[in-house]
This record gives sequence, C-alpha cells and structure tokens, in this order.
Amino acid sequence: MKLGTYVPAIVSFAMLIVGISLDYFNLLPFFKGWVRPVWYGLAYAPVGFPVIKEGWESIRKGDFFTEFFLMSIATLGAFAIGEYPEGVAVMLFYAVGELFQNAAVKRAKGNIKALLDVRPNIALVYRDNDFVEVNPETVHIGEKVQVRTGEKIPLDGILLSEKASVNTAAITGESKPDTIYKGNKVFAGSINLEGVIELETTKEFNDSSIARILDMVQNATARKSKTELFIRKFARVYTPIVVFLAICLTVLPYFFVDNYVFQDWLYRALIFLVISCPCALVISIPLGYFGGLGAASRNGILFKGASFLDAITKVNTVVMDKTGTVTKGVFKIKEIRPVGISENEMMSYLLALEEQSTHPIARAIMEYELNGQNHTASEVSEIGGKGLKGKVNNKTVLVGNKALMTAHGIDVPSETDTIVESIVMITIDDQFSGYVTIADQLKEDAVEAVRQMHNAGIKKIIMLSGDKPSITEKIGNELGLEQAKGGLLPEDKLHEVEEMKKDPSASIAFVGDGINDAPVLAVSDVGIAMGGLGSDVAIETADVVIQTDQPSRIARAIKIGRSTRNVVWQNIALAFGVKLIVMILGAIGLASLWEAVFADVGVAFLAILNAIRIQKMKF
Repeated sequence: MKLGTYVPAIVSFAMLIVGISLDYFNLLPFFKGWVRPVWYGLAYAPVGFPVIKEGWESIRKGDFFTEFFLMSIATLGAFAIGEYPEGVAVMLFYAVGELFQNAAVKRAKGNIKALLDVRPNIALVYRDNDFVEVNPETVHIGEKVQVRTGEKIPLDGILLSEKASVNTAAITGESKPDTIYKGNKVFAGSINLEGVIELETTKEFNDSSIARILDMVQNATARKSKTELFIRKFARVYTPIVVFLAICLTVLPYFFVDNYVFQDWLYRALIFLVISCPCALVISIPLGYFGGLGAASRNGILFKGASFLDAITKVNTVVMDKTGTVTKGVFKIKEIRPVGISENEMMSYLLALEEQSTHPIARAIMEYELNGQNHTASEVSEIGGKGLKGKVNNKTVLVGNKALMTAHGIDVPSETDTIVESIVMITIDDQFSGYVTIADQLKEDAVEAVRQMHNAGIKKIIMLSGDKPSITEKIGNELGLEQAKGGLLPEDKLHEVEEMKKDPSASIAFVGDGINDAPVLAVSDVGIAMGGLGSDVAIETADVVIQTDQPSRIARAIKIGRSTRNVVWQNIALAFGVKLIVMILGAIGLASLWEAVFADVGVAFLAILNAIRIQKMKF
C-alpha cells in the first residue's frame, strides 16, 4: 500500500493530539473561542470527507442506510453538540480500521496471486528452421516449443525429450520435483529444472492448466457463501432499524423522563449509532472466506467459491471413483507365470503381438525389459473383446483373455479362476504357454486418505467403479471402505448417488477424474475432481479441484472448510457480543463515544486479525 494512503490519517491524528493537548493543558487561551471548532473541523476533514462523500454517493444511488451514512451522522452529530474531539476520534479510528482492512484484503489477494501468478511471459517456438521468442498467446496447438533450464513451461504439451525434471508447485502445490518421461504430459506454469527440453503443444495458452487455475481462483472470490450473503442482507435490514431506534432514544425520553435534556439523549443516540455500525461483520466475514480460499490454494486445493467452503463442512458421505482417484490409473505387470517355457521366451512372443496393440494393458506389457532380441509378429489380427492372433517365428500365437482360449479349445489352469486382476494368457501352436497378471496400483496415500476421512467424521466412504466387481471389491476391502460396487456405467453411478440423496440427512461429496464422472460431480452436493490427471470436463464440472491428485487432500479440504467456518462464526459472535453490551451501556448513559469507538473499530480490527489467522494455520 502506498505511503500516500496513510497521510490523511496521520494528519488527522497529529491535529487531534495537538487539539486534546491544548484542551487539557490550557496552553493557549484563544483556543477556547472560534479557533477550537475550526481546528477540530480541519482535523476531521482528511478522514471525514471521503466517508461523507461515499455516504452521499450511496444515497444518490438509493442506498441510504450504509456504514458511511451511520458514521457521518454520528460524527457530525458529535460536532453539533460540541463533542469535537470525540467526533474526530470516531472518524479517525474508523479510517484506521479501513486501512487495516484494505491491507489485510490486499495481503490475502497477494498470497493467492503469488501462488498462481506464474503465467509464462515468453515461449521459444520452432518456426522457419529456428527457435524464436514469442508471446505464449500466439502459439498454436501442435507447435514445437523449447524450454531452457530454470524457465517456466509456457503451454500444456507432450514431452518430446527423453525425460525432464520439473517443479510443479504452482500447479499442484507439491514442492518435490517430478520426473516426466517422453510422451507424457507437461503443464504450463511448471519450471524446468534440468537441461533444455522440447515439447509439442496440446492446448492454446488460454486453455492451459495454469490459465484455468487462475480463472477459477479469480471467479471463486465472486461466489458468495450463504453466511456472507446473509450478513449483507442482514446489514440492509439492521441499519434502518438502528437509525429508527436512535431517533426514538433521542425523542421518546422527553415523554417519560423528568429533567429531560435533549443534548444528553442525543449524545446517547450518537453513541448507539456508532456502536451499531455493522462494518466489523461486513469486513471480516468476506475476508475470512478469502483467507480460507488462500489457505486451500497453498495446499493444492482449489475451491470454486466461498459457498463450497461452507458446503464441504456438511459432508458426511464421500463417494469415490476408483481409477485415477484412489488408484494411479497406470497398469503394471504384477505377476508372470510361464508354463513349459522360460519367462524370457514367453515374453518375447507376447511382446511381439502386443506391440501391434494400443490397449492400455498392451502398453503395460511393453514396459517389460526383454533379455535378448525382440521377435517380429506378422498376420496380426484383433479378435473383438478377446485378444490378438498372429504369427511369430512361423508359429501361431494367441494372446488374450480366457474367452479367447475357450473359443480355440485351449485348456487353462484352474488357478486362473481365482485371479481378480486383469489376466493376459498366451498359447504357442495350441499349447498353453503361460499368463501375465496386470493390475492398477493404489496411490501411495490412498489408505491414509480413507483413515483421515473417517477421523474427520465422514460416516460412509463408498466406491463406485466401472471396473470389474471383483477388482473393485478387493480394493474396497484393502482400503477399509463401507461399500464398493463395480461394473457400473456412468448412468449407473448417477443413479446410485441420486438414490443416496433421497436420504435428507445425507450430504454427499463425489470424487472423480474422468469425463464419465462429470454427471455425478454435477449432481452431488460437493463435486471434487482430481485436477492433475483429471479430464477437463471433470475439472470444469467440479466444485473443488485437488491439484495434487492425492486423495488425502480430501480430508484436508474438509478441515480447511471447517476452520474457515469456525473463524467466521467467532467473528459474528465477537461483533454481536461486544456491540450488544456497549449499546446497552450507551443507552443507559454508562458509555461514551470512546467506548463506542472501541466497540466499532476495535471489534472490526480484532475480527480482521482473526480472519487473517486462517492463512497462518497448518492443515
């Protein structure tokens, strides 16, 4: 904040101190005359004029009962009854409170901006046989981009270099460097840590991951929570009631009190007005939610609005997808069982055929490191839903599932019937030659994620998956889930969640990452998407995005939501409690404008400090 912002408050404070000193020590006799109101009027002007101007602008727009109107009539009323120092002090402390508020909001915005303001400024694009420096916004999909050591990756793309070490903290909140291999995705905003790398762009700049995150965070602050909206509406009803009560406090005692003195009751009414200003609530509650959004962003969690910080605190049932949510979505060879031949020979025949396939299971098998020369397959044909057939070294080879073996009259070992993972069998010249089991892997923190959610009070954790029921149930048991259902189509998942929602006590969060999860994300009370590997459709549909792809962040998101809610309600209780006490004291004549200043500005300041506290919490 610029120094000039503080000058009006500094001038008013200096003149107020001089005026009070002259009053108290009686140093200048002429100060008792017309000079005194003029002096305090000049002290009042730097902090009072902007507030009166705001109040007048609001009145012109038809909004009479604002905090500016309250402060203006209270302080001008204090001048009217000769309480000049109190009038200046009330407006001065209000101005100081506003300065603290603005500084706090700026800091909260700065924290979020610092996390996400990593938009790359340049891109080295291969054009006309050379890499040229251009604005990333002018780069098209499919162009080759070079990124030097220490530079930000300007656009989302596929890595063309053999490997890259990148810092993805701006995208995922994870500070540990990540190693990316050729053909894998790299995201805009990540920092290249080692060597010069090249990538082929897959998205334009405005559709990149970092641009999408920035847009979500900027829009999040515009989406109000129910508590925040309630306070705004409450202030519009509350303020005219307070003004009416202040008028009654000035006039009605005339009919009921002996020795009625108008000036005394007007003074009490002015105190009442100053105390009743709802600025502590109007300032600190939005700031509390802003702090919660900032804290979440630092933890790799993006809430698309303050309303979802509120909604996640009510969640008591979490429904999760399997692949890409609790598992890595990457198939790996789990077991190799050759029959009648060596492992290396069996795998050489298997790799020869699988090389012709683009299936994810084929890609997992192709990661096997063969000891020796690769064979080449010919006459390869795909048998729909069953596997592949081809020729290798003039031998007929079948590669696929049990249905393929049965169709060709091949007997398979009975032990394969108990295997729940995906299984690839192979026959060579009608002889069963072995099998390979392929399994998706649980994420490192999946078990811990479930434990943390149970500890956070989540009553039910359920898995719904399109994978085989046997695999889904096995993983559900490993994780300790209440229920796990497999073999579900997207519409089946939607139906399951809609059935759960018929229970009025159920508040459901759905966690997913794929395009097929988008309908369920939309219908759930809180939709949570895995943002690192998740599909764009899922991320756009969700209310909360986990940028790290770690399911353990779900419990952390719930904790951040609850901490934010607690701070907001602490501020509400603080503001109303202190104000109510001082309003009663002011109405019966036991509180002066100085107590009113504390009840208004002091409480606002304390509430602001409490709201800022969220950004310092560790989750």
